[in-house]
Formats: sequence, C-alpha cells, structure tokens
Amino acid sequence: MSSNKNALIRYKTLDKCLKNKYKKYTLDDLIDECSEALFEFEGKESFVSKRTVQLDLQNMRSEKFGYEAPIEVYERKYYRYSDPEYSIHNISVTESDLKAMTDAIQILKQFKDFSMFKEMNGVIQKLEDSIQATQQKSIIHLDKNERLKGLEYIDVLYQAVLNKQVLSILYQSFTAREAQNMTVHPQLLKEYNNRWFLICLHKGKLYNLALDRMQEINKDEKTTYIDYNLDADRYFGEVIGATVSETQRPRNVDFFVSKKHAPYVITKPFHHSQTILKEDDKGTTFRICVQLNFELERMILGMGEFITVIKPDKLKERIQKSLKLGWQNYESNRSD
Repeated sequence: MSSNKNALIRYKTLDKCLKNKYKKYTLDDLIDECSEALFEFEGKESFVSKRTVQLDLQNMRSEKFGYEAPIEVYERKYYRYSDPEYSIHNISVTESDLKAMTDAIQILKQFKDFSMFKEMNGVIQKLEDSIQATQQKSIIHLDKNERLKGLEYIDVLYQAVLNKQVLSILYQSFTAREAQNMTVHPQLLKEYNNRWFLICLHKGKLYNLALDRMQEINKDEKTTYIDYNLDADRYFGEVIGATVSETQRPRNVDFFVSKKHAPYVITKPFHHSQTILKEDDKGTTFRICVQLNFELERMILGMGEFITVIKPDKLKERIQKSLKLGWQNYESNRSD
C-alpha cells in the first residue's frame, strides 16, 4: 500500500477518534487504533510508530492540508477536538475555492462529449450539483469537433495502447481504392488540428493512421504485442503536425513574414526550434528546423500572401506550385 494511502487511513481514523464524545483516547490509544485500521485494510500486521501519529496530529493541526484541526490535550493525556462539531470531512470551502472549482468544471465540460470521457459525465454532474455551478455559462471554449468520424474508436484504441493489445483494423486511406485489414501494435494517440491519429507498428514499421479512415476494429488475441517504447516528445520533436518520416532528416526552413503579421508568429511559433534571423522595416525572417511534410505546407499556405519561403528550394517550389494552381482555379471560374 502506498504511503499516501496509509496516511489517509490514519487521518480518517484519528478524525473518528478525536470527534468521539463518549470515549477518551490517549496517544497510545490513537496508535493502537491506527495500527488496527491499517491491519483491516492490508490484512497483515501493521504497527504505527509513536512518531508517525504525533506527526499526523501536527499535520492535522496545521494549514498544510487545509485541516487546521482544533486538536487539544485535556487532563494532560487525552486527545480530542475542542470543537465537538468539527471533522476533517466538514472543511469549509471559501468563495475563491468555489470559483476555482467552478472554472475547473467548465473546462472539464468541454471534454465530456468525447467518448473517452463519458465516464466523467456523472462526476462532473455531481461536482456541479455540489457547488451550484450549473447556471454559470461557460467562459472557456476549447476548439473541438464532435462530428468528426472516428471519435467512437478513441476508447478502444486508448485501452489497446494502455493494455498492449494487438488490433486488426480495417483501414482505407484517402488514396486507396479499397480498405485493407492491418494487424497493428498501437503505441500512442496523437491529436493535431482537431484530427486524431494512431501511431502504431505494422510489419516492423511505424504508421500514422487517421481515426476518421478506420472502418472496423477487432482485437487480435493470437499475435504477441511488440512495444516500440515510443517517446512521443522525441518522435514528434522534429515535425509540425502528425506526419513523421523515419528516413527524412530535418531541414532548415527560412521564411519571411510581413511586419504586420510577424508578431503572431513571434508569440505563437511554428515550432519549438524557431529563431529570428533578421528584422527590418518590412518584416521578420525566421528559421525552423523540421522535416518537410504536408502539415508544414498547409501552415505556410494558410498565411497566404503574408509569408514567403526563402529556403529550401524544394519546399519553396511546392508552395509556388500550390499558389499557382490556386490562382488558376480562380482565373478559370471568373465571371465577366
């Protein structure tokens, strides 16, 4: 049993003794009660030292855990609460505490529609009822898309990663003509730009599978799970988004942002490697070191005319081609 759980059992036992109006407890009595309580929970002999109980009483008296229990010694040897109505379970909650809990509930409610948080709905409702927070409108809104396909699979995939369970997934990518069954070893879940992805091992290689392209998931009880020991921070450390190449090395990407929009890129960097190379009256030149992937291109194209890629040439040419095709789309649909 953890030391934290032991302490909680002792505090609960001491509280029961100290508020008992019909029995007197010496320090030795409190030690015996705590030892007996731990024995009941653990099923084995557990002796609590005098020093431990004394420290527990001191902690209960202090502000350390918010108890500030009115523990007194009377007749020079017996312990009790000076306030007979006091209990550590009846701690008063301040107005600021209520506000903090209300704010926390509003944040939790942003997630309650996701299937993986469905078991939290009852807990959230109980918290709301206990502090009368149901009438407060939400003042924090997190971006999410409950209608996104594949969200119903999050629970299954989460449990598969947690329990190291091999899965058989019927999957059809955007470019595939038909779906195929893939035997995968789930490693972690990744969310990017309101889409969820499963990073998994398939035929010895890591794959990135979008949940909205999954059609069916079944457990594979016959295949032995392979743990890739994937470190998410390291795996995604050299990319923007969720697409990682095991063969591509990160490249220095230099880009210029106009003066009006440079502050947005400064305060919200494209990537943790971002540095400023140059600033002048026209704007700012930045550098990031990342793999060249689809998400990087989408981010750059999203800034339209306010950003210019300087290097590498390969990325520069891709952006130029995309902008040219976009311009042609508008030209071909012009109405005189």
